[in-house]
Amino acid sequence: MSDMMTSARILWSGFVASSRQFADRPAIDVAGREVTYGDLAQRAMHLAATLQARTPAGGSPLTAVFAYRSETAYAGVLGALMAGNGYVPLNRTFPIDRTRLMLQRSMCRSMIVDQNSEAQLEGILSEFKTPLLLIFPHRADVAGLREKFPMHTIVGENELSRAQEWRRREVSPNSIAYLLFTSGSTGQPKGVMVSHANVLHYVDYVSKRYEFTKDDRVSQTFDLTFDLSAHDLFVAWENGACVCCPTQKQMIKPGAFINDARLTVWFSVPSTAVFMRRFGVLKADAYPKLRLSLFCGEALPVEIARQWALAAPNSVIENIYGPTELTIACTAYRWNNVSSPGESEQGVVPIGEPFDGMRALIVDDQLQQVAKGADGELVMTGPQLSLGYWQDEARTSRAFVRLPGENATFYRTGDRVRRPEAGRPFVYLGRLDSQIKILGHRVELGEVEATVRDASGIDGVVAVGWPPTSSGADAIELFLQTDSFDTKGLLEDLRTRLPLYMVPRNVHVLSRFPLNANGKFDRGALLKTLEETKSAS
Repeated sequence: MSDMMTSARILWSGFVASSRQFADRPAIDVAGREVTYGDLAQRAMHLAATLQARTPAGGSPLTAVFAYRSETAYAGVLGALMAGNGYVPLNRTFPIDRTRLMLQRSMCRSMIVDQNSEAQLEGILSEFKTPLLLIFPHRADVAGLREKFPMHTIVGENELSRAQEWRRREVSPNSIAYLLFTSGSTGQPKGVMVSHANVLHYVDYVSKRYEFTKDDRVSQTFDLTFDLSAHDLFVAWENGACVCCPTQKQMIKPGAFINDARLTVWFSVPSTAVFMRRFGVLKADAYPKLRLSLFCGEALPVEIARQWALAAPNSVIENIYGPTELTIACTAYRWNNVSSPGESEQGVVPIGEPFDGMRALIVDDQLQQVAKGADGELVMTGPQLSLGYWQDEARTSRAFVRLPGENATFYRTGDRVRRPEAGRPFVYLGRLDSQIKILGHRVELGEVEATVRDASGIDGVVAVGWPPTSSGADAIELFLQTDSFDTKGLLEDLRTRLPLYMVPRNVHVLSRFPLNANGKFDRGALLKTLEETKSAS
């Protein structure tokens, strides 16, 4: 490993430094099984060397990691990065068609697969025309896979390149570290390109702000396809801490997981805390070992912050904010039991102040800054500004803009935020467009509608978030303009096309939609029907 640290610092540099300094300390704890920094580094180098030696020519400098809450997932992320590639996380809980689309659009020529994701490969690769390198680190016998996928290069556990064969490749800090696909209004997921430099700025700022150490045990509640997972991995590994990954079963009882895993740092969407409160596990002094609790991904209700402060009395609580395009999070607000309720609006904790180096403005629809105390769209710039959208210059140019009188490029968040008076924090007031949050996930209602139109053949389709929450909605309700339809069959079809959080909870069939003054479908009137139904019940 002598040549690992000789060039520009990139995203895996912190892990490698920790693997040398803390070789025998745990880097990951997956379902109660710990893997040391030294062992994980060896696994990553095996994968990196194999990728360097066997990946077919052409394509993008990206490697797909088709692994879910497994040791292979973490080794795969590091292996892809150490090979000189960015990583593209894929998720076996997503519909096969969506996973195939992500793989095709990313133009990956290599993929690392874990044991429980393997079963979906036949469906994903059934229409794939490009030869891939497929690595199965868990499998010694891959003869059957070679018969099943003859056009692809198959590498099993016993055929991985030796760790000593790995060589560092020079990678620009401005190259892609990971490509994440998020919901897109056209019905196609959009790929956000995030660079090494973007993530390193975040890691450095957060490491200093929260004083992470090798003794921390950090939760990893987010799937790798959720950009907040990058915080869990790279902040922990930068500081020699342990990433603690719960199983799906453990996530059903997050309170027990906090104590069983001996966590010192918790990070989740607020919905998880809402769930915990609903089931009575935010009791006083329930989590005394927590020293830091972070919430992000959706608005944090004031009452949840209050309850969490009682349950974790030794913990700092911060609400952090940031879209994927601004790299994990870019503003922070520290909860204070005395002053925070007075600084909150609409029962929601403020999003605080920008990270060091990041700059925030609140603008009107002409991109002119609004007066203090007024609300408008939050736009931001700084070293965490991502590279834009993968192979989509038009969408990038609409979202990443120059403001009048400014030289820097700003990202338009689409979030309505109040420009604070002196000494006051930024306050989130909702979305400006049809994008909402469901359980912390960004959902473009337009994507849901486009998918429904394709599945049903019906043009009159409206999706709305319902019931409303402080950051979006609990679920999606779907309206169809038609005389009759097999709604049960439609929902079954949508479950094969969309992630579960995007599948509508109910389908309402109307012979004619209400229209607004502009002759457009009146979403407000449709929402009113849901309110009336709720009131009647």
